[in-house]
Amino acid sequence: MAVVAGFVEKIKYRNEDNGWSILNVSSDGEEYVLVGTFAVISEGEFISAEGVMKVHPVYGEQLAVESYEIREPEDSEGVKRWLSSGAVKGIGEALAARIVKRFKADTLRILEEEPERLAEIKGISERMAMEIGAQVEEKREMRKAMLFLSKFGIGMNLGIRIWKQYGDRIYTIIRENPYQLADDMTGIGFRIADEIAAKAGILRDSEYRIRCGILYCLSQAAAQGHMYLPESVLLRRTAELLGIEPEGMRQVLSDLQMDRKVVMKRPDSGIPVPGDAPRPEEEEDYAVYPASFYYMELNVAAMLHDLDIRSDEAEERILAVLRTMEETDGIEFDELQSQAVIEAARSGLLIITGGPGTGKTTTINAIIRYFERQGAEILLAAPTGRAAKRMTETTGCEAKTIHRLLEITGAPSDEKESGSDWSGMHFERNEQMPLEADCVIIDEMSMVDIRLMHALLKAVSVGTHLVLVGDSNQLPSVGPGNVLRDMISCGCFNVVRLNRIYRQAAESDIVVNAHRMINGEPVDLSKRSRDFLFIRQDQPEGILNTMLTLIRDKLPSYVGAPAMELQIMTPMRKGPLGVEQLNVRLQEVMNPPDRRKTEKELNGILFREGDKVMQIKNDYNRGVWNGDIGILQEINTFAETLTVLYDDLREVEYGYSDAEELELAYAITIHKSQGSEYPAVVLPVWQGPRMLLTRNLIYTAVTRARKCVAMAGGPSYFYEMVNNTQELRRYTGLKDRIRSMYGA
Repeated sequence: MAVVAGFVEKIKYRNEDNGWSILNVSSDGEEYVLVGTFAVISEGEFISAEGVMKVHPVYGEQLAVESYEIREPEDSEGVKRWLSSGAVKGIGEALAARIVKRFKADTLRILEEEPERLAEIKGISERMAMEIGAQVEEKREMRKAMLFLSKFGIGMNLGIRIWKQYGDRIYTIIRENPYQLADDMTGIGFRIADEIAAKAGILRDSEYRIRCGILYCLSQAAAQGHMYLPESVLLRRTAELLGIEPEGMRQVLSDLQMDRKVVMKRPDSGIPVPGDAPRPEEEEDYAVYPASFYYMELNVAAMLHDLDIRSDEAEERILAVLRTMEETDGIEFDELQSQAVIEAARSGLLIITGGPGTGKTTTINAIIRYFERQGAEILLAAPTGRAAKRMTETTGCEAKTIHRLLEITGAPSDEKESGSDWSGMHFERNEQMPLEADCVIIDEMSMVDIRLMHALLKAVSVGTHLVLVGDSNQLPSVGPGNVLRDMISCGCFNVVRLNRIYRQAAESDIVVNAHRMINGEPVDLSKRSRDFLFIRQDQPEGILNTMLTLIRDKLPSYVGAPAMELQIMTPMRKGPLGVEQLNVRLQEVMNPPDRRKTEKELNGILFREGDKVMQIKNDYNRGVWNGDIGILQEINTFAETLTVLYDDLREVEYGYSDAEELELAYAITIHKSQGSEYPAVVLPVWQGPRMLLTRNLIYTAVTRARKCVAMAGGPSYFYEMVNNTQELRRYTGLKDRIRSMYGA
């Protein structure tokens, strides 16, 4: 370890969000470059830093700082140097010299304890004197706070955020209830708060801890797609999390209900239970919702009911327009497609569902052309950028992501979008400023979760035609809820089910076998096929080598697309055929080390220029969404940034600290493929958890392929997946809420 102690001559670079900085430091006549995260640092300050000396290939020798402290200047010259550096706004070199000349060695004490005396200096008013004092006090208090927080294992980045949130209240909060951090601050969950609480001596059965544990379990359930948890499940999970017995948890749950943090309702009832209501003699397993989710579900049901207006427009007139369209465009609509256009014209709300090759795109185009002939304003959208791009290509009309359609913005909203992780983001389009359209068409509805559906419906005025299109047999949304399936199964809305496979689609074994799978019919893996290939392998290493050969050598020329546009998908993250290990092997083959390519390991992932990467969470500031795929264009080791070029030719920059939003994407999970389509898809078919290897999972994967799907593995595992109709149950109540609205 090396130690450098000296004055900060210049701050060459500083990221104000996380404090990462590059400093020039003068020590005993020598110049040093220090790199690292510094909470509060100013030019002219005296720093003592410890770290590792490294030689950067471009910028030379640097000290990578691991720990440091800011020391007060030890003499008058040091005080003058600090003051004149700009560390205190309003004091330049000349004024600093006058202050030190007047107060000499007592200058620091005057600044901290008697700042009003600065007014004795010519050029400093009483107001300016107090402002200078306030600045010095704030810097001193922040350093004191960082030192206090470090005792609880809180790093500099998190410490700065906590200080900005609470100021000098941090001392009381950390000592008495650190779980408040999890309530108030995005990105601080139960586990971080619990670690701090343990260091602060908070008891394991503290009410604060139980309260935070319950809310954490509900948030984890939301991450698994649930809107609520049955009370018994919630209490069991919380007890396991906290390592305590569940006795006494029900009282904390009642308190959370009284505080309107949760809503409890009786089974098969939309009526909330009052927090102080006595329990019936026969114990009921109540549904426990995060309060925001309960009201979100209720509002979605109410808005859907209000949109579901039926008009009495004559069917004959609509059919006459369709016949004209058929003659003009040379297209013949079948009975179901014609029915879809009729229902779209006569209904405020229509759901169209069907598998691959059943004419969903043709039906969407027919609806668009019909409304265009009526002079109507039409808007198209899909949940992801890739799905929106494909919708644009197949319709010839511009389609946007739902987020862009609703005009998401980073400006704080007066009404926070409850239950979301959007953190200061909101949609400009809402009930006050709805979408200006006569017809709104949304594709890939299976991907839409309750939060996005709630935001969309708020922006659709009653009287607008809303057409929702999707394949209900695909995997449900990553986010909470099961919106499309609940809307279809409630039996209250117009639903057109497209089930005819068209002649051209029927020539594709991808389409035919996808329908066979979903209908439980046998699939012949021994059949020679142009687009549905199964290569038998009985060991993971053989499967891996087969996939490497396919993706690198065989399929690019076969489907007429570069290897980077093809996609390996897998059901799992872990294991020899999981995403993590596959990406390491694929990176070696697809983008091997090259001295001309910069690489950097971040969060346990080795990133290299030229890598295929994926955004794994919605980032509303950068405008990139969960599942977006791009190429890593540049790694800037000086500025510590990564630049990614996405499919829509946008370049997006990430700091090293933001790299947790990215992962390699040579292989992705099938869940992450939703809404996307690839020239060719390659799948390993191997053993794994039964609850994960399901029919709708393999169906979703196969239907992502446009020209060819190639599988490698054991036929028995394929048939096990096709025959496994079990799905992880999602606890959602939207179906019941909708039925209640209709009195069903």
